[in-house]
Amino acid sequence: MLQNLNIIDLAIVESLDLNLEKGLSVLTGETGAGKSILLTALGLALGDRADASYVRPDCKRAEINLSFDLSDAPAAQAWLEEHELDMDEQCLVRRTIRPDGKSKAYINGRPTTLQLLKQLSSQLVEIHGQHAHLTLLESEEQSGFLDNFAQNTDLIVKTNQAYAQWRNNFHELKTLIQASTDQSNQQDLFSYQLNELQQLDLSNYDYPALSAEHTKLANLEQILSTGQTQLDALAENEQQSANQIINQSISALSELSNLTKELEEPTQLLVEAQIQIQEASHQLRHFLEAQEIDPQGLLELDKQISIIQNLSRKHQVDPEELPEIAQNLATQLDNLNHSSERIEELNLLVEQNQKDYFALAKTLSDKRIQAAIKLSDLISDMIQELGMPQGEFSIAVSPLELDQPKMNGTDKIEFLVSANKGLPLRPLAKVASGGELSRISLAIQVTTSHDKDAPTMIFDEVDSGIGGGIAEIVGQKLRALGNNAQVLCVTHLPQVASQAHQHLFVFKTNDTEMTTSQVRTLSTEQRIEETARMLGGVNITDSTLAHAKEMLLSGMAGS
Repeated sequence: MLQNLNIIDLAIVESLDLNLEKGLSVLTGETGAGKSILLTALGLALGDRADASYVRPDCKRAEINLSFDLSDAPAAQAWLEEHELDMDEQCLVRRTIRPDGKSKAYINGRPTTLQLLKQLSSQLVEIHGQHAHLTLLESEEQSGFLDNFAQNTDLIVKTNQAYAQWRNNFHELKTLIQASTDQSNQQDLFSYQLNELQQLDLSNYDYPALSAEHTKLANLEQILSTGQTQLDALAENEQQSANQIINQSISALSELSNLTKELEEPTQLLVEAQIQIQEASHQLRHFLEAQEIDPQGLLELDKQISIIQNLSRKHQVDPEELPEIAQNLATQLDNLNHSSERIEELNLLVEQNQKDYFALAKTLSDKRIQAAIKLSDLISDMIQELGMPQGEFSIAVSPLELDQPKMNGTDKIEFLVSANKGLPLRPLAKVASGGELSRISLAIQVTTSHDKDAPTMIFDEVDSGIGGGIAEIVGQKLRALGNNAQVLCVTHLPQVASQAHQHLFVFKTNDTEMTTSQVRTLSTEQRIEETARMLGGVNITDSTLAHAKEMLLSGMAGS
């Protein structure tokens, strides 16, 4: 359950530290007092999208911290252990938002992504917003309520895995069948292109080396001429070669070294230089003697380079990539040659995939039908208690006759309702008025909340559109729900507020230049005053206070 909510510099909240208890906690206050910002803070901490407008003016950042006790959240504890983020039976969630709109999220002090934060959040808190009754009209939302009630999660996962296997094999089969229609033309083309590339002796193909050899042969005359000139200059000209000049210097300096020791080192350096020149001359001479002008060899290389460049342009790749192109062609040709075998194999796989899928889908349909009967009765009873005495609710599960699998099974699921006796059941969107829809939504949420993993449930003004005795029943239902889970409810109804285990009052202060929203936990006397305000508005009379006290004592005496 959620133990503590801490907010710093978020919108109109400068600083707030709120301890929460088990059971039903209500948030009340004047319109605009800041009740919504508390739910906004919870949403942001649990992974909602953030922007710069949330940061209080002239502040470095906004910060929200949540502290959870996981003793009643085994699914969240398991998730944290799986992701190596666990910390005993406690979970700390932190979200910061900067003035530039960028944000950071942390789980138990370690940075995390919003995607992971949202995964964890779904195990901890479930939020029913003001417009939950509108999303209830969507087919996907209706299916979700029924499947949660029927505990179909694992079965849906298996069904969708079977669907994915069928889809992958079916798409491959379609591709191969389509390709086989012009298989002959493709085989001829791939074979021709592969034969072209195999001219290049691909097992020994080395384009950089081939290109270098071609460059050398094309410029061999210049290489030989320049090389011989430099060989003469280095060693073979007895009068003016570098070797001869250095030799003379060594001889002269050697005699002088006997007169001064300082000339020994430069003399030694010249000796080393002479050795280097002699070695370079030897290698150059060996290279020149080994070269032979080969016009025919150059023509062959010209021909090879030309073929390679043409093939490179044809396949739109660099010359070095031609062996890879050849390998790809060989693979595609092999696939085409064996496609008939693969088509036969895939036909069997697709047939088996369909059998597996439809068997799972049938099991899913049966579970949905059984759960729909039970849930329909429970919701019918609930809406009758909530001021629709002749109301009837039904969940229609219609298995569709499909040729091919689809996601989430083969059923069409539709919520039907009859608001008055004698009228036929019709789709929810076509029958219920705004007030009726709100009550039906609340009935569904309260009825199915027992089947949720999240230990904390938040209801944001889902009691709008009702009042009087019905509002009192709603309060009783929420209090009963709070006996087994932590329930936080934003409400304007005194009948609901009087049923709470904990009453939180949201108010604004103007002590500084900037308005600030604050929250305090009300004592019994303060609860009577707040309930009276909700009953009577501005002018609170003794009779209003007496009525408020009676409501509160009656609510506190409830289950």
